[in-house]
Amino acid sequence: MKYNQLGNSDLKVSEICLGTMTFGNQNTIDEARQQLDYAFGRGINFLDTAEMYPVPPQEKTYGITETFVGEWLKHQQRDRVIVATKLVGAGRPFTWVRGGSNQVNRSNIEAAIDASLKRLQTDYVDLYQIHWPDRYVPTFGQTVFHPEHDRDTVPIAEQLEVFADIIKAGKVRYIGVSNETPWGIATFSQVAQQLNLPKIISIQNAYNLLNRVFDSALAEASYREKVGLLAYSPLAFGFLTGKHLPGATDPGATRISLFENFGQRYFKPRVTAAVAEYVEIAKRHNLSPAQLAIAFVRSRWFVSSTIIGATTLAQLQENIDAINVHLDDAILAEIEAVHEKIPNPAP
Repeated sequence: MKYNQLGNSDLKVSEICLGTMTFGNQNTIDEARQQLDYAFGRGINFLDTAEMYPVPPQEKTYGITETFVGEWLKHQQRDRVIVATKLVGAGRPFTWVRGGSNQVNRSNIEAAIDASLKRLQTDYVDLYQIHWPDRYVPTFGQTVFHPEHDRDTVPIAEQLEVFADIIKAGKVRYIGVSNETPWGIATFSQVAQQLNLPKIISIQNAYNLLNRVFDSALAEASYREKVGLLAYSPLAFGFLTGKHLPGATDPGATRISLFENFGQRYFKPRVTAAVAEYVEIAKRHNLSPAQLAIAFVRSRWFVSSTIIGATTLAQLQENIDAINVHLDDAILAEIEAVHEKIPNPAP
């Protein structure tokens, strides 16, 4: 397992991060413990969760994932585990989270971190992230910015001032953003520098063979501001395993089959054609499609850690085994040829 410095911090995170958003819905607490034990036994030192998990978000399951993680974490040597969690942002209809008024302001940040720490059974989190921006931005498969959807927002300076206070209080070590834009990376970074406030060290955005939007303006912002990418959905909700291709073996219970209208960004016209070509590349080189997809994400210079998730130990083992897969120039050229022909079918 390789370990990468995350942004300008002193965090050295494993190149694979264990995502936990199935804990409490698709996975029981015993299965969650098994996954965590196995992942950390393989050299992973980094886990990611969120107050709104498991997914899809529901009032009856809100916070359960952090609770499951906390039941495991209390038995660990705390300084050997890098814990990341996330604060619900504004703009989503989660009426059960702090009354549905979820701006990234002082009252919500302070209430959210205290509740997360209680569920996680720890005194601090290593990385605290804004799950999606307080301001309006296109998210989760939306690609067009509509000025008429703009809304009142908490100024970034005010957000950072609160984060500075909870860092000073010892509740959080570093902060990051998620589902952000190049403007967001640059503005958070510049405001922090100008006002001597905490700087974001990471951005957690979707990145995979079907969605390489990060390659352009986001990559530049990440590079210039030293903000590492925590890449989520490397398997594109399982589509890149090939199990949803026409004629494929019945994949069994998956998020796509269990939860109606979930993962709609992957139900776009060119996805099937692109997935079929990537699966063929994997077969030609005696790789599993999942390992090809994860190895590709790992190969990108801007990726600090690749967030994987699984519902079974067999899936988890296969995904972690991707650390032993290194794509040579010939395979990367084949991937680029498909990308040029079918660019970003699921942005």
